Parts: sequence; structure tokens; C-alpha cells
Amino acid sequence: MELIIVRHGRPVRIEGADGIADPELAPIGLKQAEAVANYLEQTHIDLIVSSPLLRARQTAAPLMERLGLEAVIVPDLAEIDRDSDTYVPMEELKADGGEEWQAIIDDPDSMHGDVDMEAFSQRVHSAFENIISENSGRTVVVFCHAMVTMCFLQKMLGYEDKYGIRVDYAGITRVQASRNGARSIRSANETMHLGESFILSP
Repeated sequence: MELIIVRHGRPVRIEGADGIADPELAPIGLKQAEAVANYLEQTHIDLIVSSPLLRARQTAAPLMERLGLEAVIVPDLAEIDRDSDTYVPMEELKADGGEEWQAIIDDPDSMHGDVDMEAFSQRVHSAFENIISENSGRTVVVFCHAMVTMCFLQKMLGYEDKYGIRVDYAGITRVQASRNGARSIRSANETMHLGESFILSP
């Protein structure tokens, strides 16, 4: 089967939300979502899967509409920050600079607070493996997040550095997976479809 993994488009900034921060897409993120749909609509797709977070579902929406498919929501594909009351895009953190950005440079894991990284990685890996096992011979598009994608690829490739493969907004990664456990990356972080809406992640 083939996994087509799509990171969500660029969201808006939310700080100090009353509850959990679940940002919608910014205007450029909506353009990125349309670009993804333009790029994939001629591909044979059997199933669309999405994280429950709004930014992923909004990115999936244009492709769903064009193909006449509904998305299957998989809660375990939610991003590492799913319980946070703040969402600040990384490029804004970098532009703001200061101690918070320096702390991330010194220790990238610090941006995730006290989240259990190993538990997160295992949750994500199990979610993808379930999708693979339930969809033999099919093409499945998964709309999710940067850390979700990077942790899955890290575990699959045996990398020590979970940040070794970067994924930009609306970037597309393709993984071929067989029932015998073989996994291969066909492409990583495709962004040529984005044109002027491309944003390089810091």
C-alpha cells in the first residue's frame, strides 16, 4: 500500500486560549490546502485519513470535496502540542527571537514542555501501522503534522535524530508499505506544488 502523508497548511497564531489551542488555517494555509488538492486530485486515492485537529482537517477539505470522500479521523495522529493552550508558528518564534528561540536552538525538545517524547513516538507509530495493516493494496492520504510525520519516519528509518527530516507546511511525503513489514520512502517533503505559497520551515 502507499501512504501519502501531508502536513497541514500554515495556521494562525493562538496564545493563552481558554482551553486547548486548535488554530484554523491562515489565509496562506488555505491556499496551500488548495494547492495540495490541485496536486493530488488526479491520483487514485482510496481513503483519506486526518488528525482531529482543525488545521489538518481544513487542509484535507479541498481534496475531500473534489474526490467526494469523507475523512476518517484518527485521534492518535494529533500533534504533540494537542493539549497546549498556545500555538505559535515556528517561523514567528524565530522572528521574535529572544530566550525562547535560543532555548529551542539549544534543545529542540524543550518546545514540547513535559510531553513524554517516547510515548508520543509510540502513539504515532502505532497509528500509522494500524492504517497500513487495515489498507493492504490501497492508497491512503494522511493529513497530519510535522512532529507526527518526523517521528514516524525517524522510527521507520532508525534515525537517532527525530529532527533529521524536516517537513514544511503542506509538504507531501510518500511511503510504500507491505504486509511483510517492508517500508520504503518514495519521496520526502515534496513542495513543488506550493509555488508562491511555499514557506520554508526554520
